[in-house]
Amino acid sequence: MEMIVQVKKTPFRLKTAPLLAGVLVACMLPLSTMAQEAPPPQEKGPAAKDAMLHALEVTYQNPYRAMDAAQVKAVLDRVFGYLDATTPAEIISKSSGAPIARLDKADPDAVLKPGDFRLTSYEWGVTYAGMLAAGAATGDRRYTDYTIKRHQLLADLTRLYYPGVKADPANAQAPIKSFLNPHALDDAGALCMSFLKAKNAGSTVDYGQMVDICGSFVTEKEYRLKDGTLARGGPDGKGGNKMRPLQDTLWLDDLFMGVPTIALLGKDKGQARYYDDAVRQVLQFSKRMFNPALGIYMHGYVEGMRDHPELHWARANGWAIMAMVEVLEVLPKNHKGYKAVEDQLRAHARGLARFQDKDGLWHQLIDRNDSYLETSASAIYTYAIARAVNRGYLDKEMYGPMANLAWNAVAGKVNPKGEIEGICVGTGMAFDPAFYYYRPVSVRAAHGYGPVLLAGAEIIEMNRRFKFGLNDSGFMYQGQR
Repeated sequence: MEMIVQVKKTPFRLKTAPLLAGVLVACMLPLSTMAQEAPPPQEKGPAAKDAMLHALEVTYQNPYRAMDAAQVKAVLDRVFGYLDATTPAEIISKSSGAPIARLDKADPDAVLKPGDFRLTSYEWGVTYAGMLAAGAATGDRRYTDYTIKRHQLLADLTRLYYPGVKADPANAQAPIKSFLNPHALDDAGALCMSFLKAKNAGSTVDYGQMVDICGSFVTEKEYRLKDGTLARGGPDGKGGNKMRPLQDTLWLDDLFMGVPTIALLGKDKGQARYYDDAVRQVLQFSKRMFNPALGIYMHGYVEGMRDHPELHWARANGWAIMAMVEVLEVLPKNHKGYKAVEDQLRAHARGLARFQDKDGLWHQLIDRNDSYLETSASAIYTYAIARAVNRGYLDKEMYGPMANLAWNAVAGKVNPKGEIEGICVGTGMAFDPAFYYYRPVSVRAAHGYGPVLLAGAEIIEMNRRFKFGLNDSGFMYQGQR
């Protein structure tokens, strides 16, 4: 007999006995070409009118496929082009606006040249990490150099200005004073994470002084509850307490703002106490704030209250799952807390999977479908889930399609200029849903740029390692590359 098998529209003929044909085809064809369509009907004669309805063309909101590396990079290149043009790494005179080509002493008139985004915000700590990841995934040195150039500038400014700020924190002037004299995890944690990641990747910038400043703030100076959990609303230094928004308040955001840096310090200093602290933070935040029935976290918690606002803000949940993948990246596998952190990551990923919107994004309040779809959180989930698939924390069969669906939706939010649309602006903690529902969105909200770079980089790595494609019209895992 002659049997014809279609492989990517190229006829592949086998001449063999009928009994062996199916076996040989199954053995000889790669997994990516097997079981792509429903088997043909066995009945003979005219086909019923419903015979091919399953094959009707479907119009999806976003591409229903896996992007290849070149397609993902094209999206990242637009983001890079915009950020490189609008975040200058330059010093100017505050009074004249003229550039300062060489700064060899602490000039109080010197400031960073304004751009669309601040170079020392926690959001830009994430962006520096995203640029490093994009450079590693694409092989395009421009991404890596973006971070190294700005890290070098920050290191130079630290060397010049830190002695004066340390001597007179209240009155000293410095272009990066919020970093040199931090008052909250936002001022130090994410930047410190980016410094340590760059150092681990081989950057030649001298990070010693900067890591001492931000690392000591995160681990020694930030307020904590009695059991050591990072918190807000501690003493104000004047006999009262900072109300953020109440005394002894936990913000889920701080799981990311502090904990990856703590874990990275364990690797940097070779001291287990940092690993122990990082694990303790994950578990103590989760004990207080994770809803096991829903599989997602509340945004805020106030120690001593009997009830807490169960408002499941999307970006805070993003910071939480991102913190866990970053901790697992450096936590020794034989650490006694490793499995507990991995189990918590898996529980959170299962919860997020339940709430993904049909077109790939997640809602501003995750479990409230009438709240708007939000880009930055969706990008963070994409990164964290794809990273977890690549590291084996999550099953590729279950979560690979989910991450690809999310990436395609996030990529659709990058406009031709490289701006990212649909990003919720900075958001505090509230006790009512209206606050979250009505938070504005803006392309100038810095929170989405680093996550998109991280997400694209990790999707490139995932889709290089694993093949995803259509099987009976459904998008799913199809084997190792």
